[in-house]
Amino acid sequence: MAYDAVIVGSGPNGLAAAITLAREGRQVLLLEAKDQIGGGMRSANCSLPGFVHDICSAIHPLAMASPFFAEVRLEDYGLQWIDPDLPVVHPMADGTAAVLERSLPATTDRFGKDGQRYGQLIQPFLDHADKLLPQLLAPPLFPSRPLLVARFALKGLRSAEQIAHRYFSTDAVRGMFAGMAAHSVRPLDAKLTAAVGMMFCITAHASGWPLPQGGSQSIADAMLCCLESLGGEVTTGCPVKSMADLPPAKAILFDLTPQAVQRIAADQLPARYCRKLEAFRHGPGVFKIDWALSGPIPWKNEAARRAGTVHVGGTFEEIAKAEAEACSGRIPERPFVLLAQQSLFDPSRAPAGKQTGWAYCHVPSGCNEDMTEKIEAQIERFAPGFRDLILQRHTMNPNELESYNANYPGGDITGGVLELGQFFARPTLRFPPYTTPNKKLFICSASTPPGGGVHGMCGFHAAQTALRKVLRD
Repeated sequence: MAYDAVIVGSGPNGLAAAITLAREGRQVLLLEAKDQIGGGMRSANCSLPGFVHDICSAIHPLAMASPFFAEVRLEDYGLQWIDPDLPVVHPMADGTAAVLERSLPATTDRFGKDGQRYGQLIQPFLDHADKLLPQLLAPPLFPSRPLLVARFALKGLRSAEQIAHRYFSTDAVRGMFAGMAAHSVRPLDAKLTAAVGMMFCITAHASGWPLPQGGSQSIADAMLCCLESLGGEVTTGCPVKSMADLPPAKAILFDLTPQAVQRIAADQLPARYCRKLEAFRHGPGVFKIDWALSGPIPWKNEAARRAGTVHVGGTFEEIAKAEAEACSGRIPERPFVLLAQQSLFDPSRAPAGKQTGWAYCHVPSGCNEDMTEKIEAQIERFAPGFRDLILQRHTMNPNELESYNANYPGGDITGGVLELGQFFARPTLRFPPYTTPNKKLFICSASTPPGGGVHGMCGFHAAQTALRKVLRD
């Protein structure tokens, strides 16, 4: 059977591309190599019976900022979002913390003498978040609101180090901004890290950092339900190794790494372009731990006990050191730990009276070092007695993550290094960036703009491009 479009890969972007095309009445087939759809949106029982763990993604600030999710409304297909009491807390070793509330005024009150400066940094963009965030989740060239984007870029193109030290004087708030910027998986003195830090601060106030009820797999399940309601077809357990594995179609969209696209389609793409795909740079990996816990994590700071996400790393200098080490191929002795405690807000995640813990840290690409002791020692600094709660743990190093999801090469969960060169040439310098020299082949993975995260916008933009280029009525 011939299709209008075949999508290879069922991560958030592959599913978003398929839904976008199916909503326009196109006949769509989605192929997934694994037996379960979802890519990074999968949940499983990997510790003890009754505990549900998110294997990859857990908290989803960019989903709530995504125009695709706003338009599709997965809530109509069974998805339920849960807003934690507090989006993010950044505890310090002395028991204090920088606490981000949904309300910006409440947050500035908590920040004390840094509150006014934080408001000056964030408020101008928060006032226009409904216009700015869609721009940040779109290709970087030719924004539809150039003045607003230019204002953001004046600060965002700087390093997190520059912004933190220019605006803030307290260790807690500087550390908070370091933690936000560290989602870039870049040294904090690198350009663009300020943009990542600011974007995550804005989302905390504009739309929150929610979690899906029942686990991140429920996002994939709702997207599948939506796609099938539109007539889309899905086949799992179907790895694609060459173009010969695909049925006839007017357009092929790859939710894959650039290197995987090159391997599959090398005979249908120019050699020079294939070399560029092969040269695309991936970043550091992550070491992931899921815990089954006998009770809630005993943070020194009370607010951290009410947060969906806790950034564990201390001062700006400590976090900057850990990130610089991971990015330069060294093992951080005191890693920056990104931790989520979903079961505090979603009782379906654990048996009564028990809790789950979810955390990861950045490590060199492909690193086989067991970071369990270092991660747990870091958490213990801020939550004495944490180790006593551990009933069972499940770990995944970068290579195990890559085996689980081939779109995480070397454990890179971001789709590729976020640096100036790859910001504008992602995966190569083309416009639209989702196209290839073969007019029927498109790339829709996190290796295209706007990059990593569960937002579906790479797939949405790639599908819109395919509709304009080859799938016109």
